[in-house]
Amino acid sequence: MWVKRCMCLCLVIVTADSTPTQANRTTGPSERAPGPVVLAAAERDSLIRSVVRDRAETEEWLRDRPTSYLATILRRDFEDRTTLAVGRAPDSDVRLDDAAVEPHHLRVTVVGDSFHVEAVDPNARFRVKDVELRDAMLGPSSVTVARFTLRLSHQRFPAIIVFDPRSPRLKEYKGLAYYPVDFSYRFVLRLEPDPRPDTVVILSTRGNRRRAVRVGWFDFRVGRARCRLEASRLLEPGVGENDLALFFRDATSGKETYPLGRYLDLERAPDGRYVLDFNHAYNPACAFSVHYNCPIPPRANTLRAAIRAGEKDSHYLGH
Repeated sequence: MWVKRCMCLCLVIVTADSTPTQANRTTGPSERAPGPVVLAAAERDSLIRSVVRDRAETEEWLRDRPTSYLATILRRDFEDRTTLAVGRAPDSDVRLDDAAVEPHHLRVTVVGDSFHVEAVDPNARFRVKDVELRDAMLGPSSVTVARFTLRLSHQRFPAIIVFDPRSPRLKEYKGLAYYPVDFSYRFVLRLEPDPRPDTVVILSTRGNRRRAVRVGWFDFRVGRARCRLEASRLLEPGVGENDLALFFRDATSGKETYPLGRYLDLERAPDGRYVLDFNHAYNPACAFSVHYNCPIPPRANTLRAAIRAGEKDSHYLGH
């Protein structure tokens, strides 16, 4: 689960023609709005073990891993510049105050959808997956300098996010809060495709405007409430043709769950349908750190029903 969190951090879909009425209906059950799947006992047990394992791995990652949300210490946006300097020197755009970092360690340049990373001082090196380099052309990814991890974030609004395993915020770790596993919130659904896939405006919590394709909708029932959520695919570097995004709010948002909303990764079933298991719903990175550029779920994805499954709000930032 923690890997998926890192892949899906930074967008919100906003469409001019989407309204709450179109997004979710509460007029009662319908043949067009299927309910949760019926599971055999053995399948339930296997799925419960999977959810519990994912939650444990996520908590372990958040507690002390080098790329934990709590390890972030700095974000530097490129804004109207194409190159940022990284080093120990006071004039560095991204200053890393550590003796193991050279005064002028790196020069990072945005080149289209990629980043050109160059070592500057003679003794400067950086690592990519444990391979030591002085020059590389990279897509959105991470490099390591001394003890620091630098995430090269693109999203067509490039930035460098710095992680430090000595971040004092790691001492704030207090675990994560979850609802009990409940498979009345697990659905296997067909995507109702948008007959004319729209390019929609995407906003982020940092005010950036980005683009995505609205690919269609999922209809389902929670109790007697009919719900509809729209799915989209980002038009950004590193996003694949089959990478669909789903961001939502519900009746628990701001009460039991994170006020901004939650995210759900989609799993493609062998028959072409999609698994929407809200037991895997998780909070955005901005629930933990101010250094992220997180999605705000669109008004069209505000459900009147309460989705009491998945991650609750653990109040890491005092919301």
